[in-house]
Amino acid sequence: MFLFAFLMMSITMLKAQSKDELIIRQSMNVQLNAWNAGDIDGFMDTYWKNDSLMFIGKSAVTYGWENTRQNYIKGYPDTAAMGKLNFTIIQVKRLSVLYFSVVGKWHLTRTAGNLSGHFTLLFKKIKDKWVIISDHSS
Repeated sequence: MFLFAFLMMSITMLKAQSKDELIIRQSMNVQLNAWNAGDIDGFMDTYWKNDSLMFIGKSAVTYGWENTRQNYIKGYPDTAAMGKLNFTIIQVKRLSVLYFSVVGKWHLTRTAGNLSGHFTLLFKKIKDKWVIISDHSS
């Protein structure tokens, strides 16, 4: 009986993990679609709307949702500069009940020249929503 209960609990935990991972992958897909539609605000909706959001880029660390948003607007002022985004997710890893890490590659196809790099995202479950609290993209 104990073994059966343990197996059922393990299966339940795996389903919960799979559900959370699926939600995180879906939120990344929302980001992708928003970016490719030229919608920076929609892209930013996956980020934690808080002054403690941390974005680490090639040249600086930026704190805050609005500061990060403004940097995107400045760096990508129109749809031509934004280009078309594609992600390759290398790893999605549960760190705890509240945290996931996502590692991947990004690629922008643009007429002004393609750009690409890697990213590490830290997702946290806040008020029953998975949000990016830290983004290291270079």
